[in-house]
Amino acid sequence: MSLMGKRILIAKPGLDGHDVGAKVIALALRDAGAEVIYTGLRKAPDFIANVAVEEDVDAVGLSILSGSHLELVAETVRQLQALDGGAIPLFVGGTIPADDQAALKDAGVKGVFTADMKIEEVVAAIDAVLA
Repeated sequence: MSLMGKRILIAKPGLDGHDVGAKVIALALRDAGAEVIYTGLRKAPDFIANVAVEEDVDAVGLSILSGSHLELVAETVRQLQALDGGAIPLFVGGTIPADDQAALKDAGVKGVFTADMKIEEVVAAIDAVLA
């Protein structure tokens, strides 16, 4: 498994101020060979989409712990589509109830990751989509 040469954006949309998980995933992706761009806390979906398109990333990972994952993902998808970035794979991690995971995948999310998953599983799933 190698993400060598892949550019991945990790973003924290919404008002949630907890970014330890996002940073752990960013480091794991970097260790797997990816170039990781981290936007920092409290970024709007339009900002995230703009950075994704401008930086020509291979994937976007959203870290959401606030419970507003359905709304934030939908808006991020809309913003990416508006910028011709709708083909960029989108991943979501955080506090995501099992009941919401199907809706996120229906919205176009390629992978939903929760705290009970091993980091190696997350990296392998992203690698499989980007291979």
